[in-house]
This record gives sequence, structure tokens and C-alpha cells, in this order.
Amino acid sequence: MTTSSAQPIRRSVLVQASQQDAFAAFTAKIGKWWNPAFSISPTRSPLKDVIIEPRNGGRWYERGEDGSECRWGTVLTWDPPRRLVLAWQISAQWQFGAEFLTEVEVRFTPEGTGTLVELEHRMLERYGDAEADIRGRFDSPAGWAGLLERFRQHVDA
Repeated sequence: MTTSSAQPIRRSVLVQASQQDAFAAFTAKIGKWWNPAFSISPTRSPLKDVIIEPRNGGRWYERGEDGSECRWGTVLTWDPPRRLVLAWQISAQWQFGAEFLTEVEVRFTPEGTGTLVELEHRMLERYGDAEADIRGRFDSPAGWAGLLERFRQHVDA
């Protein structure tokens, strides 16, 4: 039996952009900074773009170079430029699962001349026996920390 820590993964990064610009770069330009190796497309087409539809209930998905689309989740909270909550509906097998759900919340807070971007990935206990492995992947330098660093580099460029 696996014991869950039930602790969310939390990561943050300070970017040199206004709150509005940081929110827009995270949401409307996610395909510019998302790691293309993090594709779950069943067609195995190289990742061309990542799209977050700008509304509550909007889709969060990837588009391959061949035009195929693979859903990742749903927009649960769209509150520009302060907050975004996404349903991460990617299973332990790295496939979209309509009935599976963890949450990724991203907050954008003005700080000095920039914006503090705080990410929390929660409900990881829903991965059951795979939680420790999945947590390790998300919590690794290549996981959320690496993605936020790619985001920071994109914004600060």
C-alpha cells in the first residue's frame, strides 16, 4: 500500500514583465516556451503548439505538426491577469483521461518591476500507486521547475 504525502508541488519564478504581460505570455504564448519533448500525442507528430482557450471551460491541448490535436485538460478558472486554474487530465500512462483530474493553479502577483509567477500542482494523490513516480517527475529539475525557467527565459528575452 502506498502512502500519499498529499502535498502539492509548488514552484515560482520572478519575471521581468507586468502582471498582464506575464499572464498573456503564460497563456496565449505557452507554445513558445513549453518543452516540445513534453508531448503526449498518440500520433507522435512533433509538437507544433500548445493552446489554452481563454475562458472558463476552455480546452488545454497540444497541436502536432501534422495538425492532430491531443487534449491535456480544461480551463477551470480564467481570471486574467491574476490567476489561472487548469485541470491536468493526463494519467500516469501519459494519456488524456476525461475522468482523471489533478489541478494546476498559476498565480501572477506584481512584485517590484516584475511579476511573481507561482505554480501549484495539486491532488497528486489521485495517481494512486503511481503517485511517487509522477511526483518525482513533476518535482524534478526537468519538471515544473524546468518549464518555469523556460517561461522566465521567454519572458525576459
